[in-house]
Amino acid sequence: MIKALVIDDEPLARSIILEYLRVHTNITVVQECSDGFEGVKAIQQHQPQLIFLDVQMPKINGFEMLELIEQPPAVIFTTAFDEFAIRAFESHAVDYLLKPFSQERLDKAIQKWMDQRQPVTPAAPLLETASLSPQQSQRIVVKTGGRIRIIPIEDVDYLEAADDYVKIHTSEGGFLKNKTMAHFEKMLDGAQFVRTHRSYIVNVQRITRLDVHEKESWLALLTTGVRVPVSKAGYAKLKESLGL
Repeated sequence: MIKALVIDDEPLARSIILEYLRVHTNITVVQECSDGFEGVKAIQQHQPQLIFLDVQMPKINGFEMLELIEQPPAVIFTTAFDEFAIRAFESHAVDYLLKPFSQERLDKAIQKWMDQRQPVTPAAPLLETASLSPQQSQRIVVKTGGRIRIIPIEDVDYLEAADDYVKIHTSEGGFLKNKTMAHFEKMLDGAQFVRTHRSYIVNVQRITRLDVHEKESWLALLTTGVRVPVSKAGYAKLKESLGL
């Protein structure tokens, strides 16, 4: 028996999927979830082989939810029209159901997954594309201590490379995100966040002073008292961003 989850904030949408799934006697829905927070917990608890996941949900969207799961199950996305979502799906060949969809369309998606005999999971390129959407570029979703936290971009002081992670520094502490510095450099607004060093990206609004450190290197003093290294290339970017 295949264990499945239905994750969608709309009760009607969930009920339609459940109705369509009645003919698939080899699939049992172990839980319905109304948002991404519930989805993360349910996936950890039930370890389903397949999930039906809405993209546009309150709190955190479907893509942000998947970023918080180390080994996501097979995913059949369900979504109303969204430019970035559709672009991500079409660019990286992940199947999706565009609302409103029919019984036949859902059956086809399930059969595609069954035929492949492997999870239809969102590849890293898909999540990278989706993360460039206006909604996701205004916040960073992290998981810390078993809890999900949404960090508004304006609350970020600076970002620091930390092995395979990036540490996001805020006034409330540091939070790890399993992404690269290149990802954040591409995602964040270049007028507000500048990569001052290969290991640092700084919110320019937090900079109070630039001090010479060594030959062709500087230190940026932040409002928090932290000093962040600035390379020659980073200094040139800072000057351009600050209009110096």
